[in-house]
This record gives sequence, C-alpha cells and structure tokens, in this order.
Amino acid sequence: MKTRVEIVYRPDRSTKRRQPIFTARVPAGFPSPAADYEEGKLDLNKHLIRNPAATFFVRVTGDSMVKAGIHDGDMLVVDRSIEPRDKNVVIAAINGELTVKRIRMRKNKLTLEAENENYRSQEIDEEMEFEVWGVVTNVIHEL
Repeated sequence: MKTRVEIVYRPDRSTKRRQPIFTARVPAGFPSPAADYEEGKLDLNKHLIRNPAATFFVRVTGDSMVKAGIHDGDMLVVDRSIEPRDKNVVIAAINGELTVKRIRMRKNKLTLEAENENYRSQEIDEEMEFEVWGVVTNVIHEL
C-alpha cells in the first residue's frame, strides 16, 4: 500500500501541558532514580513546532516510507515555511492526491522516492499537477 495522507490537522497551541524533562540518560537495563535529575518542564509544542502559523499535522496510511521511520498510522509534523531541499521528506500533492515521499532534485529532474523497495520512484513531469505542501520535521508514533 502506498503511504498517503489520511487526515490533515492544524496545531492547537491554546493548551499549555508541560511534562517533566530529565537531564540524565535513562539506561535500558536497570532502574534509575530519575527524579533526582528533573530539569524542568517540557512543552512539546515548543519542541516540535518551529513556526506555528506554517505548521500542520497529518496522519498517514500505508507502508511506502517504512525505511524512513514512517509507519502506517503515524502522525507527521509538517512545516510549510521550510523550503524543500534534495532528500527532504515532504508532503506533496500529485494530481490532487496527497502523498508522503522523499524529494530528489537532480539536474533537471524532480523525483519523489519511496523508502520501501516494493515501490517505484515517481518522476514529476510538466503535465502533472504538483505542489509541495511542506517538509516533514517530526514523526510521532506509538511503540
């Protein structure tokens, strides 16, 4: 299944929910008294969103981007203010359909590449309706 955008969300910055952040690294083996290292509170809005007016969230479906760490059902943080560059993961509209792909800009060619060998790259030509909606800055998924 191709990886497509399922839903587009705008950020809600009206909530101020801060969670503790700790300065110590947490070992994967034995418990640590992490409370001794509490540094302060972490606001994920500030951590994940650089430009609130240009940021939106999308939920994806499909498996074409698994090698980029994007899985079916993940939420992506997308920033429209970032100019897309070669190798960025982007949300793009191709002939009216939103997709998540890695953009490749080589010589006079623009290609959208999947991160799964089961899918082919798609070269963008002049006859296609094409627009980059934004650059993916973060992936949020459950373990």
